[in-house]
Amino acid sequence: MKIPNMIYGTAWKKEETSNLVFEALKQGFKGVDTACQPKHYREDLVGLGLLKAYESGIKREDIFLQTKFTPIDGQDQSNMPYLVSDEIEVQVEKSFQTSKKNLKTDFIDVYILHSPVFPVTKLQRVWQKMEEFYDKKEVGALGISNCYDLDVLKYLYNNAKIKPSIVQNRFYSQSSYDKEIRGFCKQNNITYESFWSLSANPHILESEVLKDLANKYDREVTQIFYRFLNHIEIVPLNGTTSIKHMIEDLKIGEFELLDIEIEEITQLLH
Repeated sequence: MKIPNMIYGTAWKKEETSNLVFEALKQGFKGVDTACQPKHYREDLVGLGLLKAYESGIKREDIFLQTKFTPIDGQDQSNMPYLVSDEIEVQVEKSFQTSKKNLKTDFIDVYILHSPVFPVTKLQRVWQKMEEFYDKKEVGALGISNCYDLDVLKYLYNNAKIKPSIVQNRFYSQSSYDKEIRGFCKQNNITYESFWSLSANPHILESEVLKDLANKYDREVTQIFYRFLNHIEIVPLNGTTSIKHMIEDLKIGEFELLDIEIEEITQLLH
């Protein structure tokens, strides 16, 4: 399935998750991102939001759905989908089955490893287990998140039978905006998804460059930045809780930035 130009992010939505997922889909979002990580996501409520959307006439096949296997380091050990004592393959299996149950689906469009695990032999074991879901046609593609080391990504790519199709990372200056990783993604037909795109970049949103472009195009600065991300082949996650912003942000496909404007914003990424 084609990845939409923007995906609705469901982290930290707590009890509001189902209402916000339904609202996002109702307003026109075609993609939803979640994780089987109760510490930060209510994946079960994402499922209820999806169900409400289907009851309103939205079709499952029109929604791009991605979720994640979160390793133990990212979990609250008192509330997670597997046991500390489980073998790593069993952890992945239990998490995946929980996700399918939560999301009320037999098919996940992209299944993402929430962060690399070490040593790399363990990373391979996790990935091989995820490849089984792909082979069984239970997932459409595989991805990795929070991977900021190009060597780790290259290792995974070179040793995987099913290559990663998605890299989902925080888009911020501390990683130099993943310039090298994004270059590798482009070379290897991997889609780069960004999160924290707005919250990590107030200096860009407050820049004269974006303010001037917002005036020129009669848009919000956030829309200008999201449009810029699309122009440089990034699919941003958008976690807004505002219906107004959902409506506005979904309109980023209605205008184009000029090459010189794209370059001006690119210069701010340092």
